[in-house]
Amino acid sequence: MRRRSGGSIGVGKIGLPICEHLIKAGHKVIGYRRSSLAEFEKFGGVVAKSPADVGRQAAIVFTCLPDDAALAEVMNGPEGLLKTARPGQIIVEFGSHPVPVKEQYVQPLAEKGATFLDGEVSGTPGMVAARKAVIYLAGPADAVKTIEPVVADFADLSLHLGDFGAATKVKLVNNFLVALHIAGTAQAMALGLKTGVDKDLLIKAVATGSGGSSAFSIRAPWMAERKFMPAMGSAAGLAHYLDTAKDMATEAGIATDLLDCLIDIYARAVPNIGDRDVAAILEHFESTRPN
Repeated sequence: MRRRSGGSIGVGKIGLPICEHLIKAGHKVIGYRRSSLAEFEKFGGVVAKSPADVGRQAAIVFTCLPDDAALAEVMNGPEGLLKTARPGQIIVEFGSHPVPVKEQYVQPLAEKGATFLDGEVSGTPGMVAARKAVIYLAGPADAVKTIEPVVADFADLSLHLGDFGAATKVKLVNNFLVALHIAGTAQAMALGLKTGVDKDLLIKAVATGSGGSSAFSIRAPWMAERKFMPAMGSAAGLAHYLDTAKDMATEAGIATDLLDCLIDIYARAVPNIGDRDVAAILEHFESTRPN
């Protein structure tokens, strides 16, 4: 038996596995994306004609938009969610945008009786598919409580982090560490591989030792095998998080020495990484000569 109808807008690398889990759990999921939804339909998803069409049919709508312009179009466009927002409806944006960008949609939706929640997904698409991603939520507690059973159908752990904006702030802190750990893994692997030790034993020793991290466990094997496609994480995307984290740190009055160094490393590495996985940052450390 199917449960309540839910909506998904922006059914991409993160949104698609979320939808698959929800459909398998018995939800009817109505989805919209500007590009193909063939795989979504294959899982049993119902294709909508527009964001407004999704909103018309779903009491809970998850959006995951790639940039601020896409979010604005989905919310404020001629066929945007504000056209069909109604009392009791809950909309959650899982895409990463500065807090002020997300905040501008809280009041317009509230005027229609709908609630907008600040959401973030901590994890790669593979982690979402394996139910290992952590879902960050922020906003009114009653709305978060309402959607928690639905979120539990696609993630083993979700956290209500407080008032609107808290999820985005925590994601910035988290992704600063992700970027740091990946860069650290890359430089460590560049060094380790150059020494000629057995690469598999190197990875096992570090991953199970005090220097291990989830970033190392996931990407060190990819680095050792030069497996940079398909991309599971964008270097440019991480660089964008670092720039936003810099703004947050500056506003908070926090020293940014390490962050500044990391921003510089990614700025120099991103053009050469291109569309490959961020693990390809390994090449930056292999090619960079000491001063």
